[in-house]
Amino acid sequence: MLPAELHSELRFALALALGFLIGLERERSGAAKQGRVFAGVRTFTLVSLFGFACAWLHNLGLATAVPVGLVAIAGLAAFEYYAKLRENRIGWTTEAAVLLTYAIGVLALLGPAWVPLALGIIGTLLLSEKARIEGLVEKLDNAEFLAVLKFLIVTALILPIVPDRAFTKFAINPHKLWLIVVMVSSVGFAGYFMIKKLGAKFGWWLSGLAGGIVSSTAVSVAAGRVAQQQPGQAHHALQAALLASSVMYLRILALVAFLNGAFVPALGWKLAVLSATGFVLAWLVRPKAEPVERGPVGTLQNPFEILPALGFALLFVVLMVATKLVQAHFGQSALLALAAVVGVADIDPFILSLVQSNPEPQRLFVAAILVAMMMNTLAKGFYFSSLASTVRRPALLRFALWAALHLPLAFLF
Repeated sequence: MLPAELHSELRFALALALGFLIGLERERSGAAKQGRVFAGVRTFTLVSLFGFACAWLHNLGLATAVPVGLVAIAGLAAFEYYAKLRENRIGWTTEAAVLLTYAIGVLALLGPAWVPLALGIIGTLLLSEKARIEGLVEKLDNAEFLAVLKFLIVTALILPIVPDRAFTKFAINPHKLWLIVVMVSSVGFAGYFMIKKLGAKFGWWLSGLAGGIVSSTAVSVAAGRVAQQQPGQAHHALQAALLASSVMYLRILALVAFLNGAFVPALGWKLAVLSATGFVLAWLVRPKAEPVERGPVGTLQNPFEILPALGFALLFVVLMVATKLVQAHFGQSALLALAAVVGVADIDPFILSLVQSNPEPQRLFVAAILVAMMMNTLAKGFYFSSLASTVRRPALLRFALWAALHLPLAFLF
């Protein structure tokens, strides 16, 4: 690692090396195209050194040196761009790189060392990977682009302005609440993009594994519908549903560890056992037909839709308040009954609210989490089996045995 403060000689060498690096890339790119190169290794190196010299004059008291140098370099770049237009050539990437190189030279002396280093290396990477970046842009459809924008809205726009203090006697902190929404949605977002980009190549197995990151319930329903419409793929669909539910345990364990690591010793090995059981049950399925090219991919929803995120936040608050009221007024059996009821639907808000609002992992809380998961596993088995008539019996048997394993883990260990 570079020291926080570098001597002037090292900063000069930094400006020299980064200008040379960018120039090398531009000259190599021009040679590959067999075209005229506006600026190559020597020019970019000189531009960086010119920026360094302007910064040096600034330190000597000539305050206008840096802006005047910028105007001079910008004028040269504009003149070259005008010449390109007259030759019916388009693009101003090299001209922009010249301006960046000047800034790198200035910052090599005036700024922290990591700033010119980052600008130089990332700039060179962007210049050299033109074909790959353009290929990614061509493959990015409108839905995926909107998904990225919604991700930025939820994380970069909404999160910073949400108040970070507790409200009401239930200590509801909007900032922490929205942070949990962002965390859960981010995990799902990663799985969503894995499926979108790799699902067609790896088919059912990836659909199940990555789908479990997004929503194991959605995968179970989608796989059941595919099995209903294509009976020959029913065993592959069952595998995908089992795999998605297996990943669910690991996903929830990761979220619990992030929110409250105190629960991990009591809960971690139990969720690992349940996840491993699901993988074994999926492996024991013996498909009778060749898999189709892809599994139940298209039915999964982008986790960063704004309204579902707001719905998750609302459900989280409702279940957190309900859990505290049940604990205060009705005792252990009522909390377990609440866990069984919410387990039929979305268990994430219930489990995360329980973990976040209780610092100590009491045995009752661990049992409630496992009861909710047990009911969720039974519900997914019912959803899948009600649609996939050709594999109804083996599906119900597997999901029922899997659900039964939750009971000894919840109450005996």
